[in-house]
Parts: sequence; structure tokens; C-alpha cells
Amino acid sequence: DLLLQEREEQIVEMNNGCVCCTVRCDLVRILGDLGKKRRRGELRFDRVVIETTGLANPGPVAQTFFMDEGIHGEYLRDAVITVVDAKHGQRTLDEHDEARAQVGFADRILLSKPDLVAEDEVADLMARLRDMNPRAHQKRVHFGETDIREVLDIRGFNLNAALEVDPAFLEDTHHHHDDDVKSFVWKDARPLHMEKIETFLSLMVQNYGEDLLRYKGVLNMKGTDRKVIFQGVHQLMGSDLGPQWAEGEARQSKMVFIGIDLPQ
Repeated sequence: DLLLQEREEQIVEMNNGCVCCTVRCDLVRILGDLGKKRRRGELRFDRVVIETTGLANPGPVAQTFFMDEGIHGEYLRDAVITVVDAKHGQRTLDEHDEARAQVGFADRILLSKPDLVAEDEVADLMARLRDMNPRAHQKRVHFGETDIREVLDIRGFNLNAALEVDPAFLEDTHHHHDDDVKSFVWKDARPLHMEKIETFLSLMVQNYGEDLLRYKGVLNMKGTDRKVIFQGVHQLMGSDLGPQWAEGEARQSKMVFIGIDLPQ
């Protein structure tokens, strides 16, 4: 009732259960129905925006697009957007696993109500979020006012997108909280052996998949002039050949892992 709707917008509400079980089936069904209607010319739309409750884990929603072949072929996963309340964010992160998971999954973090707290408190919260997820760009917003390009068409799941890691996250300038959601970046200039890295990643996903929220990498492989790009959510991982290494570009593998109590 509160959403400002355009005449051609359609809102489908799913409120019959947990998003990780019954609603995931609902989600597959609804996305499938929307795709059929678009193909038949009964419905015209450019994007589907899925909003979970404030205490939902985005993982099962993201996994839906990996697991169902029909959905995977019909839709391009774009990004996960997380809104963090600057006034209450620290306490929420302290008390709720789901909130920490939302930060870990995010491709973009919008910081709301920054005007209600002191600047040093905002800086401390942003540093904490950066420690938890260095690849998510942070943006302060006032009453939700932000450029639509900050939240749509981000291509956060695009295997060929650049691996975004905020270099400032390595700067130890703020108080660090002992969050169970942590991230780290691994870099190495040595060319990698395809079979060995595939074995390593498979074992990593097998052993720690439930605790891996998001992971992504650009790899320098032996025997190819093209970048190898991979990413995953929990146990589901995909890889693809990216663009060629540019002339003069330093060939370096870079991987970022975001998860719960991962052994670095």
C-alpha cells in the first residue's frame, strides 16, 4: 500500500513461509510465470526487483538463480543491495546473524540516516562494513535518495565484471569488531595450474560451502592469454573465460572470499 506504483508495474507478494523453503518454490513459479507472459506478449517488463524482509538471508534467493535451469536461462542476476541503518546498524550487526549475512552478500551497501549520528560513529560503522565485505561499494543516502544507477544494472554477479575490492579496507585505522562474517583477499603473480586450482576450489566449496557467502576471482592461468573468472554462492560456483590480458597489464590472480569464520 505504501509503494508508489507506475501503472505498468506489477507487485507480487509472497508471504506464505520462509524464503529459504516454501517461498523459494513460489519464487521459481512466479519468475517462470512472468517469463511465459513476457514471451507471449501479455506482459512487458525490463527488470524484476525482489525485496526480502529485513531479517532474511539473501543466500537462498541468490541460489534460486543458480539452481533452476529455466530461471537461470531467463534472467540475468544483477546484484544484492543492502541498506544499513547508521543509527542502529552496529547493534543490529551485533545481535542478528541475518544482518551480517546481508552485508556479506551485498554488492552495494546504502547507509541510511548518517545525519543522525556523529561523523566518527559513521566512519567506524563504514570501516566495520568494509572489513566484513570489501567488494561492496558503500554510499550514504538521505531518505533513500540516490541515483537509480547506484542500485540497478550493477552486474554484481557478472562473471566478466571487474573484481571490485576497496583498497582502503586494508587500512587499520578504526576499531575492529569481532564479527563472524569476515573477508580476505588472496593475490599471487605466479601462473596457476588449471587442474590444481580446480581441485583446490572444489575442496574448499565441499568443506566450507555453507559458510561461504560470496566469493569471486580473476585468475592468471597457465596456457591461456585470457583471464579466467569465477564466483560462487555457498556450494554453487561458476567460471568463465574473461577478456584477454591487456598488453603491459600485470598478470596477477586475485580472489576475494566473504564468509562466516573462514580459516584464512
